[in-house]
Amino acid sequence: MQQQQIAVSGLGGQGVLFVTQLLAEAALRKDFSVLVSETHGMAQRGGHVISHLKVYARTNPETPLTMDPLTTSLLTSPLIRPGCADVLLALHEEGLAAHGYLLRPDGALFCHRPQPKAFGDINAVGLAKKLGNPVAANVVLLGFAVAKGALFCTIEDVKTVLAQSTGKRAALSLQALEAGAQAAFTCRGG
Repeated sequence: MQQQQIAVSGLGGQGVLFVTQLLAEAALRKDFSVLVSETHGMAQRGGHVISHLKVYARTNPETPLTMDPLTTSLLTSPLIRPGCADVLLALHEEGLAAHGYLLRPDGALFCHRPQPKAFGDINAVGLAKKLGNPVAANVVLLGFAVAKGALFCTIEDVKTVLAQSTGKRAALSLQALEAGAQAAFTCRGG
């Protein structure tokens, strides 16, 4: 992997920033460089939240910048330009209308949908409810996308990051990650 641009979209309270944090930490553990930006502000009241995550291999460990093949200039901005995201993780269908423009035409879309219709769709909330933890739908979606091979990291990489957490929430997040991964392997979306 030379570079991957990932957009995570959802509504306030769905855990967009948590998923971004997990991915950023997994990237750092793999010795990749990371640029992150998020927009949340009033989103805490249920508005749209978007985070931009750029993960790229370091050409020189002393220099955390690399060349952007689209512009042949140094990657210095954490924002993903329209049509350039390799992956879009949409924690809510409304995220597609609000942030779908970021995804490149051949990019990978993973979306929570109560009625999955496509390759990247999963009923993440339904699976999280079955675990008794509906707020873990974000981690279910993440596990699904990682297991489908769309992201730079593996399930084990994300588990390692989650294992740093403590208490009941960490165990529930690990269960949610596994449930998403299992859904990807069984080709069902929940």
